[in-house]
Amino acid sequence: MKRLIYLAIAAALLGACNQGPEDTQEAQQSEETVLVTYSPDGWLSKSLPEIAAGLQAGEITSEALVAAYLERIERVDRAGPTLQSIIALNPNALAEARALDAKLEASGPVGPLHGVPVLLKDNIESKGAMATTAGALALKDNITGRDSPLVAGLRSAGAIILGKANLSQWANFRSNSSMSGWTALGGQVRNPHMLDRNPCGSSSGSGAAAAASLAAGAVGTETNGSVICPSNVNGVVGFKPTVGLVSQQYIIPISSTQDTAGPMTKTVKGAAMMLDAMATGSAKTDYAASLDANALAGARVGVLRFAQGSNNDIHRRFNEALAALEEAGAILVEIEDEPARPDDFGALSRRVLYYEFKATLNAYLAATPPSVTTRTLTELIAFNEANADIELALFDQSIFEEANESNGLDDPDYLAALATVLKATGPDGIDALMATHDVAVLVAPSGPIAPRVDPVNGDVWPDWAGAGSMAAIAGYPHLTVPMGTVHSVPIGLSFIGAKDQDAAILSYGYAFEQQTHLRAEPQYLPDAEALSDIATAMKPNRGPRQ
Repeated sequence: MKRLIYLAIAAALLGACNQGPEDTQEAQQSEETVLVTYSPDGWLSKSLPEIAAGLQAGEITSEALVAAYLERIERVDRAGPTLQSIIALNPNALAEARALDAKLEASGPVGPLHGVPVLLKDNIESKGAMATTAGALALKDNITGRDSPLVAGLRSAGAIILGKANLSQWANFRSNSSMSGWTALGGQVRNPHMLDRNPCGSSSGSGAAAAASLAAGAVGTETNGSVICPSNVNGVVGFKPTVGLVSQQYIIPISSTQDTAGPMTKTVKGAAMMLDAMATGSAKTDYAASLDANALAGARVGVLRFAQGSNNDIHRRFNEALAALEEAGAILVEIEDEPARPDDFGALSRRVLYYEFKATLNAYLAATPPSVTTRTLTELIAFNEANADIELALFDQSIFEEANESNGLDDPDYLAALATVLKATGPDGIDALMATHDVAVLVAPSGPIAPRVDPVNGDVWPDWAGAGSMAAIAGYPHLTVPMGTVHSVPIGLSFIGAKDQDAAILSYGYAFEQQTHLRAEPQYLPDAEALSDIATAMKPNRGPRQ
């Protein structure tokens, strides 16, 4: 019934394309109906810090909160808009919540996240009955019985693992013609702001679920943009920490030099609280306590004009964000020129990933439980070919095949490529930009406006905006904070800094967030033509011609 109600609403919205001016009010009322139907209320509408404080104050129990999230997941993720952002639920979540409620009453909170439900991207291992699958049929029985260190940290802080988030299969590292947000096990993730828009990869489910208030926060992983891009297009805060700050252990790997997990939440403080629990590296600090709403006062901010892209709407939002930075006391320094890179930089960066993927994935597969029968990348390729009707129905496995031709990590070609790309993005990239222009942080748009999901052509992105690849390859911290929407589709502002400057980057983003508060609540629109102004513009003009 709920699905039928939603489809009726969607049909009414789509019907606006054929309506006359007298029906504009009806179309607007339909948009409002979607908001009323699926917007969260009560505790589910709040941010992670507010939820954590309410739990510890006894204003709500963890059991009631988990039950509310499970009901919302059923109503919004599995029915209604059918976001398909969650691939599995923890069957013990309610029991764990009851136990934490009892512990809170008996002896107080175990940590700052006591009783807070969070989601994990489904390439991160956790104890219990949930498999860690990367969305792939070959790993559907990959139940390892162990927590990754980041999950152990979340549990130690009191968090409840509510479930596993859908993703781009194999963290979007299977095909050169992939479709972000699709997995064989979980289907296609939908962007809750506009359901036909790309949720971006590979942490698409984490971004969509965090935006849609299906948990207090979510964990994503990034190799090259996979925390930042889905946070950008789903309108949430996403933080990619310095590589090594969060342990890579027991996460299905791509790259030992670029992989990291990161928090995705409604607010910067929520991300900082999650990072406090997840981080294990030597540079770890108290990130939530270090947040400073006045961090931008007197700070020199490098404006990466070369990374703003070509979209005029993004330029407008970016310039508005820059004005807000100035209002918060920042000193803006324009940077027009991108650092020079070797002519073959793109090929070299791909080579590094291919080598590292084959080596690290083979090691991971070899250590999986006996229930997993694919023990090498070669066997995985053969498995996908044998199950092509499921696994290869939408796109190929060209990256798997190319990576499988790589040699070991002692190959001189790999070592030379790695040294080149690290130097180009670190010392000759971010470090050089910051030193040359004497700035404390770099800012740019976080990415382009999300295009439509396209199962025929795969991902078809517009001209790219942002400089996230530099931070990803260098392994440096990168934060995205919402800076508004364009036709109801979110875009974010990036804060990028030097290695181990995670606390400072979070503070700069926090100061911007406190100045602006630009996060938009999802509208669950079926497409852009559900907006009355676009619907009107898409109709023929039958007025008199001159």
